[in-house]
Amino acid sequence: MRLFIERGYHNVTVEEIARAAGVSHMTFFRHYPTKVSVLTDDPYDPIIGEMVAVTDPALPPLERVRQGLLPLLAQADEIDDEMMRARLRILTQNDDIVAHAWSNNRRTEAVIVEALTTTGVSALEARVAAGAVMGALTSALLDWGEDDDSGPLRERVRQTLELLVPERSTDG
Repeated sequence: MRLFIERGYHNVTVEEIARAAGVSHMTFFRHYPTKVSVLTDDPYDPIIGEMVAVTDPALPPLERVRQGLLPLLAQADEIDDEMMRARLRILTQNDDIVAHAWSNNRRTEAVIVEALTTTGVSALEARVAAGAVMGALTSALLDWGEDDDSGPLRERVRQTLELLVPERSTDG
């Protein structure tokens, strides 16, 4: 990340990244399939799938996805906000990287859809719920990444997930 920040993503080679990390370029490829995966891959998909799958099947699919993601916010404390903000800025400034990030989001959506459909949710409902939540999270990340004064990432994600809760009618 330091090299990307200092010199720009396209001006850094895998060999330079490996050298800065004190590993061979072959070791780099054991951890990351491509250079762009350093910016776009995340380890959370299996966890997200498990968390959604164990939510109450009586809840609407959108609420199941939302509730499945809420426990992950506790792990967000481990994220270095400034490094994540730099990562998001590099990502959004390079259209070719955005395409890879979109592909990663689609993989996450597929994990959520599978978690829902294996518990009886129709494929359409599962896709809509997963797409809505992933769209909201993507918007939250991009908005947060552009605003240095937006507070911790986990709070922005929490706010975003709360926006997906339908407003309760006050009519009696």
